[in-house]
Amino acid sequence: MIILGIHIGHDSCAALIKDGEIISDVQEERFSRVKHSNNVPIKSIQYCLDYSKLKNINDVDYIVFSQKKIPQKARVLFGLENEDQGVTSKIKKIIKKSLGFSSQSVPIYFPDFIINDISKCRYVEHHLSHAASAYYTQPKHDKCLIFTIDGAGDEVSTATWLGQGNKITPLIKYGKDAAIGHAYSIVTEALNWIHGDGEGKTMGLAPYGNYEKCKGILDNIFPVFENEKLIKPAEMGQPTFWEESGSMQYHMNEAISVNQLIKQYGEANVAAEGQRKLEETILNFVFGWCKKTGIKNIACAGGVFLNVKLNQRIWNSRGFLLESQHIYPNPGDSGLAVGAALYIYYTLNEFVGNTIDNLYKGPSYNNEEVKDLLDIRKLNYEYINNPALKAAELLAQDKIVAWFQGRMESGPRALGNRSILISPNKSENKDLINARVKFRENFRPFCPSILFEKKDIYLQDCRDEFFMITSFDMQENKIASIPAVVHVDGTGRPQLVTKEKNQLYWQLINAFGELTGEYAILNTSFNIMGEPIINNPKEAIRGFYDSGIDAIFINNYLLQK
Repeated sequence: MIILGIHIGHDSCAALIKDGEIISDVQEERFSRVKHSNNVPIKSIQYCLDYSKLKNINDVDYIVFSQKKIPQKARVLFGLENEDQGVTSKIKKIIKKSLGFSSQSVPIYFPDFIINDISKCRYVEHHLSHAASAYYTQPKHDKCLIFTIDGAGDEVSTATWLGQGNKITPLIKYGKDAAIGHAYSIVTEALNWIHGDGEGKTMGLAPYGNYEKCKGILDNIFPVFENEKLIKPAEMGQPTFWEESGSMQYHMNEAISVNQLIKQYGEANVAAEGQRKLEETILNFVFGWCKKTGIKNIACAGGVFLNVKLNQRIWNSRGFLLESQHIYPNPGDSGLAVGAALYIYYTLNEFVGNTIDNLYKGPSYNNEEVKDLLDIRKLNYEYINNPALKAAELLAQDKIVAWFQGRMESGPRALGNRSILISPNKSENKDLINARVKFRENFRPFCPSILFEKKDIYLQDCRDEFFMITSFDMQENKIASIPAVVHVDGTGRPQLVTKEKNQLYWQLINAFGELTGEYAILNTSFNIMGEPIINNPKEAIRGFYDSGIDAIFINNYLLQK
């Protein structure tokens, strides 16, 4: 059974699953080069079809959309204009026609995505798609609580679900009254960062502040839960947006008043209070449901669960209430296509448990393609038989190395295939990457990629974490050894690397360990601030020459400055 999942909106994406296995999963931003692209994911869909050698969209068994309704331009693209979308849509169509508005149509050079049999189409609401991405990518439990929290989607912002057997059953859904994600994004916008993009900056800045200096100033915009019950709704209006080059820029008026508070109390202190409110609000909500139901397994998705400090706080506070915590590693909207497709698959097939093995679900390029590209550009390069060893040698010399290998990662984290690497052994290397390569704020932290076999040497009380989705306290005796990947609060956001999941990257880290004694390296995504992660070799070469990177490996080919 082949199912194509499609999400249209913030972080548009497409995914293809076959017999329950995720075959491809790509975001449109990687092709359009517009971060958080909300365009119909035409190139993403075409990649999914091409990778599985499908002639056209009608070769799949189901086409699943991760929303109740899709935009009109998408309806035109897929030939769904005449599908019943309710009285309001029909009235709008009649009014537009009477006023002389021209109809939308698809140019002939677009791919043919007309769906011949509309009975193949399914629509899975936004938060149910999030819930499915979390529930159906973990080992099977008798019962599992699922939490989905983000800004909003299909008028839901926060929800709890029960996963049992094949079924996902809603327990509670909230709209803007419990818009925890929007509350945190209000703080982000007030700090003059992009709502729906800059929340990671807010999280990174928070440990530099002291929330005691402004405790309580954000109480009105966050909802209040007493155990699982909402006892005080958030006080906020509706978000508005500005569309810029195919990406939505959101705005909430409450950010104006919070911006004034920042001027009074300081950026870091307000960020710290925003992080405290986020953690405490969600801890009350999550553990309230655990106490009520007695269920000790939880699965989480939605953009709020990109907050690795929140995920760590839940894990560290688990006590006797939790036995397992699973966060879908691509929990934001760019994971919705996978979730929608998995939901339809498991309405038709038995769920016996799953393990998401890796996120390498995007394009790859062979050596012949790379060599042709380098020759056309008349660049000097070397062919390296053992790129892992050579890269380790350069890293041991404190060189900045770009590492382009295999299939591109899904989601917002680089996991060793589209990465920029440097030794973590000197604290100044963090500042070097921020200043010379990423061109971003100097407080921004970086992640360690650590050999799985060495995890307990570096991390305290950690579970197996392969996707940089949760932070953990670093072992005290390692904080001084690898300072470039330890945040100011003594935590690190690790990617544990196994030989089975990424053999070449494992070999690189192992070789670096043999040279330096540290089996960890600093890994950050191969991009410049404000741009999507690199997709193809052309972009890799451009990024190499447009930054302070010292060397780049594209498959077996090495370029150095």
